[in-house]
Amino acid sequence: MSDSPVRRTVVKHVIPSNYLSSGERSARFYLPPGYQEWLSYPVVYCQDGEDFFNFGRIATISHQLILEESWEPFIIAAVDVDKSVRTEEYLTGSARHETYLSFWTEELVPFVEKNFAARPSADARLLAGDSLGAAVSLSIALRRPDLFGRILSLSGAYYGASIAELKAAGDLSGLSLWMTVGLQETAYETERGVHNFVELNRAARQILESKGAYVDYREKDGEHKWGFWQKELPEALGAFLGPRAHM
Repeated sequence: MSDSPVRRTVVKHVIPSNYLSSGERSARFYLPPGYQEWLSYPVVYCQDGEDFFNFGRIATISHQLILEESWEPFIIAAVDVDKSVRTEEYLTGSARHETYLSFWTEELVPFVEKNFAARPSADARLLAGDSLGAAVSLSIALRRPDLFGRILSLSGAYYGASIAELKAAGDLSGLSLWMTVGLQETAYETERGVHNFVELNRAARQILESKGAYVDYREKDGEHKWGFWQKELPEALGAFLGPRAHM
C-alpha cells in the first residue's frame, strides 16, 4: 500500500478513573478520514495501546485500508498500560484485574461514546489484544456481553485461569473471535514460566466452539512478537470491518 495523501488524525486523552489506583489512564484515538461528529462509527478497542500504535502500526494500516480499499471508516481507541502492572491488570484472578475490568466497562466505554461519534452497539465494538491483552479482552466480553461480542485475538495467553473462566461461562453463541497463533510459539518464556501458545489457543478454541462461539482460527509461521502480529492485522481487521467482513 502506498503512503496516504491524507494525514492521519490521532488524538490523546487522559481518562479519569474511580477504579484504577492511579486515578487515570492515557489513551490514544485514531479518527478516520472524513470524520464527522454527526455520523457514527465502529470502534476498535485495543489493549496495550502504545504497542498497537507503535509496533502494530494499526492506525497507519487502518488509514490506508479505509482510503485505498474503500473500507467503512472506524475509530480506534487504544488504551495504554503500565508494563510494571500489566500482568496484574490483564491476568484473570490477579490483584488489579477486577478493577481494570470495571474501568474498561464502566468508564472507558462511556468516555469514548460521550466524546466521539462512536456507534453504541455491541456489534460495532471490537476488542483487540495480543497475548495477555487477548485474554483480558475475553474477560471483558464474558463479563459484559451486552457491550462486547467480537474479539481480535493475537496469540492469546489463555492460561489456566482463562480456561477456567471459559469453562464456567454459559452459552457463548453471541461471541465471535478471530484468532491467530504462531507455530514458533510452542516454548515461549514468560514471567509465568514457559508456555506452548499453540496448545493454549487450541484449548481455548475448543471450549469456545463447544459453547457456541463463532471462531475464525488459524495457525501460521510466526513468533510471539509484533513482527508476526502486525502482518496479521489487515486480515484480522478485514474479518470484522472490511468490505467482505464475515464476523
